[in-house]
Amino acid sequence: MKSSFTFVCVAAIISYRTLPLRKDVKKLVHLVLHALALALGIIGIYLAFKNHNESGVANLYSLHSWIGIGVICLYGIQWIYGFLVFFYPKGSPGLRSDSIPWHVIFGLVVYILAVGNATLGFLEKLTFLESSGLEKYGSEAFLVNFTALVTLVFGAFVIFSVISQAPVEEDHSYSEI
Repeated sequence: MKSSFTFVCVAAIISYRTLPLRKDVKKLVHLVLHALALALGIIGIYLAFKNHNESGVANLYSLHSWIGIGVICLYGIQWIYGFLVFFYPKGSPGLRSDSIPWHVIFGLVVYILAVGNATLGFLEKLTFLESSGLEKYGSEAFLVNFTALVTLVFGAFVIFSVISQAPVEEDHSYSEI
């Protein structure tokens, strides 16, 4: 779930800023990738419930599961709002320009929650593994902790790339000296 939702979400976030395409094409790519990430997140939650039900494990017993449901709900609200205001039927130009900073901030908050929740998921998995006999300082435990740290650092770099200033596009057209 982490690799599908988190990385497609990152591709959607970064695509709007970095793709050298027309604005309307970038908006469409951004919208479709976020829709894919939302669908993958919903499928991931469905599969978690299915796995728990088939294994006889209780549902919604951990902070990870509660935050995960919340993140997907907030992500869905963000996607619906973005679709209605920026894509179809589009809000007025004033509404769109007023909404852009809030859209970015709310999206970053949801992304930070998703990264934090992914880290909680690693902790939960490690706890299960340790309770079933995994060595506390074994190589598997270090791998899980290292992966969680990489996820946090990766998330921080995504946040920094979004809040940094976009490069100024140079005008490569012909001009007289």
